[in-house]
Amino acid sequence: MPKCILLLEDGSVFEGKSFGKIGTTLGEICFNTGMTGYQEIFSDPSYFGQIVILTNSHLGNYGSNSEDIESDNIQVSGVICRNFSQNHSRNNATTLQKYLENTVGIQDIDTRALVNHIRFWCSKLHHLFRNIRNF
Repeated sequence: MPKCILLLEDGSVFEGKSFGKIGTTLGEICFNTGMTGYQEIFSDPSYFGQIVILTNSHLGNYGSNSEDIESDNIQVSGVICRNFSQNHSRNNATTLQKYLENTVGIQDIDTRALVNHIRFWCSKLHHLFRNIRNF
């Protein structure tokens, strides 16, 4: 997977690996501490245009399916996680990579450190999230 960076408005840089769409996105950063329900989060209109940090240590391990959506489209503008799984365990599911093929994502991020940074320094500011092929 290509390397990518998360660049915060305060100049902080977090390096990771990309998943989903290769590209650049901009949005308000927020976090969710839920252990399940990531597909519902991505399709929930209340997250429209936000870049979501998922603090659960694994993302994608049960895949995605059409029964677990809150709206017809993905609403988030980006996804940040620690570990992104390319494989899924449910028979009636597809990979989360396929579901997020048009959404910019970054993995291998210390999400606890990032959330602490966001809460302390810049909880309501907008951030640039950037996926770069030749980083």
